[in-house]
Amino acid sequence: MSVLFITGTGTEIGKTVTTAAIAAAESARGRSVAVLKPAQTGVAPGEPGDVAEVARLAGSGVTTAELARYPEPLAPDTAARRAGMPTLRPYEIAEAAAKLATEHDLVLVEGAGGLLVRFDEAGATLADAARAAGAPMLVVAQAGLGTLNSTALTALALRTMDIACAGVVVGSWPAEPDLASRCNLEDLPRSAGAPLLGLVPAGSGALPPARFRAEAASWLAPRLGGTWQG
Repeated sequence: MSVLFITGTGTEIGKTVTTAAIAAAESARGRSVAVLKPAQTGVAPGEPGDVAEVARLAGSGVTTAELARYPEPLAPDTAARRAGMPTLRPYEIAEAAAKLATEHDLVLVEGAGGLLVRFDEAGATLADAARAAGAPMLVVAQAGLGTLNSTALTALALRTMDIACAGVVVGSWPAEPDLASRCNLEDLPRSAGAPLLGLVPAGSGALPPARFRAEAASWLAPRLGGTWQG
């Protein structure tokens, strides 16, 4: 698995922090890691975006790259159209990931929003880019009520497009999980048809970077470079 795409079942559920945790855990194992953000939206030129946050948390040894940046916090296709800027094509994302993979042990490609958010006027999505790259997709999900449905829908879309689901990570695991969250630990793998590969604690992104890097492996399963056993 030299290239891994990362999507979410929605927005603001911990994709970037999860990406940073994987990068930190794999780097601690001695692997060279690159993180690619195809489309950054809602950030002005010169402002730090998601890859800057990954570098802050995971460390400067992680290579980061961004293909396009659009100022308004919208879906990439809409943001590009409103800004009068070119959109991204799936093959461009796949080619950028492949190039990084020639120089790194692992390339993490973090999407924008959910799996089927449009990247261009033809309706291409992160799923199309993953299929072009021949790479699996990791799904970052919420912990509580509603997550089983959104996870199942994301997994169904992946199967429809013949894209392997690498697993599921809960991107913001509460310190005091409620009944639904606790039950979802058993139910999420069934909804996804793929293993649960980690629980990233809520608020992890606010940890001091050194502590984040020291603890990241404990949140993730061995397949993602960690030590978490479920």
